[in-house]
Amino acid sequence: TRSLSITPVEPSMIEKAQGEKVTLPCTFVLSEEDEGPLDIEWVLIPTDSQRMEEIIIMYAVDRIYNNYYAAKTGRMQFTNPDPRSGDGSLEILNLKSADTGTYQCKVKKAPGVQSQKLQLTVLVKPARTKCSIEGSQEIGRDVTLKCGSQEGSPLLSYDWRRVSGTQDLPATSMLNKNTGELLLKNASQAYSGTYSCVASNRVGTDECYVELNVTPPINTAGIIAGAIIGTLLGLSVLAFLVFCCCKKHREKKYEKEVHHEIREDVPPPKSRSSTARSYIGSNRSSLGSMSPSNMEGFTKTPYSQVPSEDYERTPGQNPTFAPPKVAAPNLSRMGAVPVMIPAQSKDGSIV
Repeated sequence: TRSLSITPVEPSMIEKAQGEKVTLPCTFVLSEEDEGPLDIEWVLIPTDSQRMEEIIIMYAVDRIYNNYYAAKTGRMQFTNPDPRSGDGSLEILNLKSADTGTYQCKVKKAPGVQSQKLQLTVLVKPARTKCSIEGSQEIGRDVTLKCGSQEGSPLLSYDWRRVSGTQDLPATSMLNKNTGELLLKNASQAYSGTYSCVASNRVGTDECYVELNVTPPINTAGIIAGAIIGTLLGLSVLAFLVFCCCKKHREKKYEKEVHHEIREDVPPPKSRSSTARSYIGSNRSSLGSMSPSNMEGFTKTPYSQVPSEDYERTPGQNPTFAPPKVAAPNLSRMGAVPVMIPAQSKDGSIV
C-alpha cells in the first residue's frame, strides 16, 4: 500500500550568512489512504539539550499559526500560502545567529505521518577588521603586520598581499593564516609600501589596509647628547635668573637699611626760640669773661634783632655789635675765680 512521503533533501546541512534569507525544503506526497485532516508543523530543536523544542509555525484545519514567538514573528513563513498543494517548505528572513539549530518538518494526515530534519548554521561575516604594525620600522629590524576581525564566525582565515608596486610579499616574510600575523625579517627600504589583509570565512570577507615605511636607524647617541646639552643650558639659564633675582633683592634691602640709618642720624630742626636762647647764652658767657671796666662800652642789642637760623652770612663777614650795658655778673654762677679786694673801714682798719 502507498502512504504519505516526504521528498528527501541533500545535503541535510545548510549554511547561510547573517542577514540573508534561507528556504528549508519540505515537500510531500499524499496517498489515497490518507483521509484525515492535514497537519504541518515546523519545530526548532535547540543545540542545548536542556532547552525545550519550539514550535515555529503550524498549519492545521486549513489555518496557519505563526505567532508563537515574538522574536520570530514576521521572519518565518510558509513558502506556499496554501500548504495543501504539497509544499510545506519554511522560509526564514533576516537570519540571526540565534537561528542556528536543527529544524524538523512534521507532516500528518492520518493515518500517514512523516518527518524530516535539517541542520541550519547561521554564520557571521568577518567585520570590523583592523590592521596594525608591531615593532620598529627601521632598516635591519623585524617588523610584524597584524590583522584581526572583531566580528565573524569561525573558522576565520587571513591572507596578506602587497598593494603598491609588486603584489608579491617579500622573500623573508612568514605568514600565519590562522592568527593573521605577517612577519617581515630583516626589513629594508624596499619593503615599504601599502599592504592589505583579507579576512574570510565560508560566508564572506572583509579587508583592511596598512602603510609600512621602513627608515634608516635613528641616531640615538645624538639624541641623548642633544637632550643632555639642552638640559644643561636650561639649568644654566635658570641659575642665572635666580642669581639676578637674589642680587636685586639684596640691593633693595641695602637701600632700605641705608635710608633708615640716615633718617635716625639727622637731628630734628631747631625752632626760632631755641636759636635765640642759644645766641643770648653765648653772649652771656662771653660777657662773663669780661671785667666790669670793659663792659661800659657795649650797648644792649634788642631781642628782636637776634639772628635766627634763616640769617645767612657771607664768607669773610664778621658782624659787629655794641655789647649791652649790664650789671656786674655773678662770678660764682659763671664759673670765674673770685678775687678778694681788701676794704678799709672808717676807722682805718683793713676789713
